[in-house]
Amino acid sequence: MTAQLDRLTYRFTAPPVSGVLNPRLLGVCAGLAAAAFLVFCVEVSVGDISLPLTDVLQALFGAGDPGTRLIVHELRLPRALAGLLVGIAFGVSGALLQTLTLNPLASPDMMGITQGAGTAVVAGIVLGWDAGLSTQSLGLIGALSAAALVYALAWKRGATGYRIVLVGIGVAWICTSATDYLMARGQRFQAQAALGWLVGNLNGRTWDQIGPLATAVAVLVPAALLLGRQLRILQLGDDVARGLGTRVQTVRVAVLLAAVGLVAFGTAAAGPVAFVALAAPQVAQRLAGTAFPPPVAAGLTGAVMVLVSDLAARKLIPDTELPVGIVTGVLGAPVLLWLLVRANRAGSGG
Repeated sequence: MTAQLDRLTYRFTAPPVSGVLNPRLLGVCAGLAAAAFLVFCVEVSVGDISLPLTDVLQALFGAGDPGTRLIVHELRLPRALAGLLVGIAFGVSGALLQTLTLNPLASPDMMGITQGAGTAVVAGIVLGWDAGLSTQSLGLIGALSAAALVYALAWKRGATGYRIVLVGIGVAWICTSATDYLMARGQRFQAQAALGWLVGNLNGRTWDQIGPLATAVAVLVPAALLLGRQLRILQLGDDVARGLGTRVQTVRVAVLLAAVGLVAFGTAAAGPVAFVALAAPQVAQRLAGTAFPPPVAAGLTGAVMVLVSDLAARKLIPDTELPVGIVTGVLGAPVLLWLLVRANRAGSGG
């Protein structure tokens, strides 16, 4: 193993494996993982009956008082797990899309993917389709349909990141308009149910909603990491990537599918939690000092953001639990403005 400034290179003969380690990135990921676990435990401890963190830790590992285990496992753990997994899904998805398009403003919120999932779920609520299809299925169908539409409209002898972003913004507004129409058409209780979901909400999460999301994260996050090398090669430009033997459009489609899948299941479980996929990769990139948003750090950053925002939503106003999407929107809007100002100063803001 050899060291060179801020990175460590390693090579093994058996098995024949080599690579580069970034100590700063590893430290950031370890710190974010510790922070996410701490906030996760605090999230579980908060409720009508506050629990000491020591009791929460014992209950999480199957020990402690039976009453405490019941409160933790049946009442509070699904909500905390939903926040953790949704944050990871949105953070990794945002990192993939921003790296794919080479644009810090690219995120599922800005490219119509989240809106597509939202339109499908609201259509299911208002038109009664949810009787035959689950929320996860509707969200996945909507997100995939929106992503396919964006990719098809952006295609011109290939699909570049710049065209994908521009077309995605247009598709986002189309889906938003369709959602507004469905909300106006629906009955009062249907509109209320859809509105509560549209702002992003962790209230009342159950184990039935956690299972599909956990499976999606367990499958798609490793797949995204395996695509990381090819994705970094795309940053060199399409011509150079082709010269290095990379199937450019195949890699783009694979990355897009992984990002869309994460967004779809995250949105189906908690609604379109605003700005997490936009802000988390940028925060993680600056913490790690990398040239592109690191997916693992972005996912952990997203988890911390969602869990902290949910804690704030529950405690900000006494006797009132705000939807988590309201808090992430308040926190994420300044990040969006900062990115726009920064892009404008750099001469890429249009």
